[in-house]
Amino acid sequence: MDTRPVREALASITSQAILEALAVIVIAALLILLVQKLFPALAGKLSGKPRLYLLASVPLLRLLIILLTLLMVVPILVEPSFENMVAIFGALGLALGFALKDYANSLIAGIVTLYEMPYRLGDWIEVDGRYGEVRAIGARAAEIVTLDDTVVVIPHGVLWNALLANGNDGTDNLMCVADLYLEPDHDVAFLRARFRDAIFTCPLTRTYQPVQVVVSGCEWGLHYRLKAYPLEPRAQRRFISELTARAAAICEEAGVGMVAGPGLGYRPIHQGS
Repeated sequence: MDTRPVREALASITSQAILEALAVIVIAALLILLVQKLFPALAGKLSGKPRLYLLASVPLLRLLIILLTLLMVVPILVEPSFENMVAIFGALGLALGFALKDYANSLIAGIVTLYEMPYRLGDWIEVDGRYGEVRAIGARAAEIVTLDDTVVVIPHGVLWNALLANGNDGTDNLMCVADLYLEPDHDVAFLRARFRDAIFTCPLTRTYQPVQVVVSGCEWGLHYRLKAYPLEPRAQRRFISELTARAAAICEEAGVGMVAGPGLGYRPIHQGS
């Protein structure tokens, strides 16, 4: 590769230009830090859609600041002629392509993520069996916090080949499902009605959203699925526990026994209908 155009483009860089470029970069870094600290703090005092919209604006503002910084720094360092721009960006792209292939792959996927928005800050997603709330979206990776308060870092490049499930997709509506396996010898209509009453009277239920009690047969007996929406997505674990406890009390009162079945835990998404 002929490096002469690159050397000629860099020859015009002076110490004053470097100081000016560093000043611009420092200011941009401080702005990004301010956005990443201030906006989540403000969002923590809100609820519903305003909180989600405020959180979703953080990565977009960060990307905008980075792009504006590049547009300001390059002309400071290098004379903005067509030949110089082609030489500098061509050499930079070639170096990144060889040295930081995986990192660059995640960066590109991150830009695609910001454009397509398969998930946003505040969304509850599942990727490769990891489920949690999106708390941060960086240039290379996203961070989710699981229900057990564990932080999981997911590189954006994983999304090229992985399935992603989004429980609330930018809204504050997150369906939760409580699973019950009961003995088959009982009045199904009676129990379904009682379960529906229990869901509607639960103080954590968003009653203006659909409530369903789905029954299906299985080799263990009858499988009941209590499907409803909590007031806040973050309350999903407490909500499912409350529905399960209420349903168990109804079964005990009606003399209906519970039986062992697979997956007696709960999964707020990927439940089907």
